[in-house]
Amino acid sequence: MNILILHGPNLNLLGLREPEVYGKETLDDINNMLHAIARENDVELNIVQSNHEGMLIDALHEARTWAHGVLINPGAYTHYSYALRDAIAAIEKPCIEVHLSNVHKREEFRHRSVLAAVCVGQIVGFGWRSYTLGLTGLIGILSKSEPPT
Repeated sequence: MNILILHGPNLNLLGLREPEVYGKETLDDINNMLHAIARENDVELNIVQSNHEGMLIDALHEARTWAHGVLINPGAYTHYSYALRDAIAAIEKPCIEVHLSNVHKREEFRHRSVLAAVCVGQIVGFGWRSYTLGLTGLIGILSKSEPPT
């Protein structure tokens, strides 16, 4: 099983950027946790972080040929990137959206995700655990024989 992990803009600053909101864990810490889950489940991960929308879209397009699913934290692109939304829809792979903070308790502009409609689900507000819950959920979905609803 192959899974693409996408980290969007500013996530390279985790551990430094607003730790009271995003936690003290770094992106490397989170990636190491994801790799541990992947090893336990015989899953291969390809992890990409970019501050550039086009690079995230390119990674999604490339995933069409090798990935079984996608776990994405799109950062601020969540709220306005129709191009990222269209790329997720185009690859026709199960995708789970994750956010470290509870976006619904924050500024109003963060309450809406333009990606949610093309994702299997959304996990928010659990800090680094949002990623581990998302990966575990995606592995469970991909392990079933029926497609996700």
